Amino acid sequence: LEVQAGLYGVPKSQRRTDEILELIGLTDKAEAYARSLSGGMRRRFLLGKALVHSPQILVLDEPTAGVDIELRNMLWANVRRLNEELGMTIILTTHYLEEAQEMCDEIAIINHGELITRDTTANLLGRLDSKTMVITPAEPIAQPDVPAGITVASRKDGSLAFTYKPRETSAEAVLAAVHAAGIRIADVKTEEADLEDVFLALTSSR
Repeated sequence: LEVQAGLYGVPKSQRRTDEILELIGLTDKAEAYARSLSGGMRRRFLLGKALVHSPQILVLDEPTAGVDIELRNMLWANVRRLNEELGMTIILTTHYLEEAQEMCDEIAIINHGELITRDTTANLLGRLDSKTMVITPAEPIAQPDVPAGITVASRKDGSLAFTYKPRETSAEAVLAAVHAAGIRIADVKTEEADLEDVFLALTSSR
């Protein structure tokens, strides 16, 4: 890290080697040879090398591919800290859509080399006006009839998935349809469209 900082022309008085080692969780490896680090540690070390000159923009190319959950969570905690505390812009490339949805303020989707959309995460998720209320009946019941604007599907676990458009149909209307069908509710949860749903909707016709 000291060598990397020197290559970037960072004066010794401005180097943050100890701080970076703590940030990437490698303080106990400070005197170790880089070649002796495990694969996961090397990924953290690469992040540390990228930080020695305090860049305004940090590009991460699939940093969590093939890493364990603990390392992934640590990497993302560090990325959030860099963004929130230092104001650093992070450009992330990833195939993990859940990760992009969780981490990014703005998302661009590329399909077969073509940029097909770029928008804020909130706007992208708002494109699919769809929500699902999953009802677990107190006792087994056949799939009921529902009013227009609501679709229902039976799931293997015996629950019923009522899908509707929140802009057109309220959750109260869905519950009213459930009660009208004589369904006693043992449990209820809701599912909203995620980035994977948006991705599939945008790329399925291409």
